[in-house]
Amino acid sequence: MRRIVCLSTSLALACVIPAAAPAAADGSACTHHWSGPQVCVRLEGRNHWNAVTAIWVNPPRSERSRPVRLTLHGRQLGPVETARRVGSTLSYSWSAFDTGTDTKVCVQFVGISRVACDTTRYIGTRAAL
Repeated sequence: MRRIVCLSTSLALACVIPAAAPAAADGSACTHHWSGPQVCVRLEGRNHWNAVTAIWVNPPRSERSRPVRLTLHGRQLGPVETARRVGSTLSYSWSAFDTGTDTKVCVQFVGISRVACDTTRYIGTRAAL
């Protein structure tokens, strides 16, 4: 009986705890605050070549657009762009460009103190999942 219980427990845990997945090139990071604006940055690409998207997850309903800036290692890249409402969020996407690897990529909506950052990673030649 003890073996059956142990085997059942092991099988249940195997079903609940997924196996570690290989690291993907794409990633995202969000500010983690319980109240106020939640801002996210999404990186899509591989190694040093990435597209960047800034997302304001919970803007007021009246907010239709907002200026947003992109920084790499703390330095603003290009002009301030305008994020526009898409459904219930505000977002802006920069086309893929050479971000470098191990680069801290941050987005900040003008007038909001919260900044979302992620770091580019070198993943080699394996295919992105």
